[in-house]
Amino acid sequence: MNGQAYRPPADTGLDVIHQDDDLLVLNKPSGLLSVPGKGVELADCLEARAHKVHPGALTVHRLDRDTSGVLIMAMNANAQRHLGLQFERRHLSKTYQAVVTGCVEADDGEIDLPLIADWPNRPRQKVCHDTGKPALTRWRVISRGDISTRLELAPHTGRSHQLRVHLKEIGHPILGDPLYGDASTATRLLLHAHTLTVRHPTGGAVERFCAPVPF
Repeated sequence: MNGQAYRPPADTGLDVIHQDDDLLVLNKPSGLLSVPGKGVELADCLEARAHKVHPGALTVHRLDRDTSGVLIMAMNANAQRHLGLQFERRHLSKTYQAVVTGCVEADDGEIDLPLIADWPNRPRQKVCHDTGKPALTRWRVISRGDISTRLELAPHTGRSHQLRVHLKEIGHPILGDPLYGDASTATRLLLHAHTLTVRHPTGGAVERFCAPVPF
């Protein structure tokens, strides 16, 4: 757990963005695992908290423990399959917001660097041009401060720690990142899953879900 004891935020109830017969869309708090880890001390997670209220809710995807924002669960097996295929085939879109160190000079751009697990230093990931899997992140500047920049990030792929590694590689690690930057630069990782756009499992209508940025 990044060398730190797991101290999940207090359970104050689910922050529900949307709910219907197929979908349960939640705003995950920073510091909470999406699914349980190995060991009873890592049992508290968003999935477990959701099951207290919705025992049949099914996991579709995950966010890093320290990342907050939009996370979608399925309310039945058919919806889970439908959503899972959208993630697998990239038939959806996601945007994140992050505050990174330094002043990013360009107004927008993309980072195309292949990623692979850094096995001796798990859970860290690393760039590897020989064996890494393709990873593409598009970004644009929202605002600039004296020593930091707020970015909108649109990952085309969904590799583990993709946004965190990509931003570190271009010299602008995310504030508060204990793995790829300096945890002391913020009280939390300043990375938030802001929007998620999917097709509804029943009928196929395009649905866009948004979680307000908390920083």
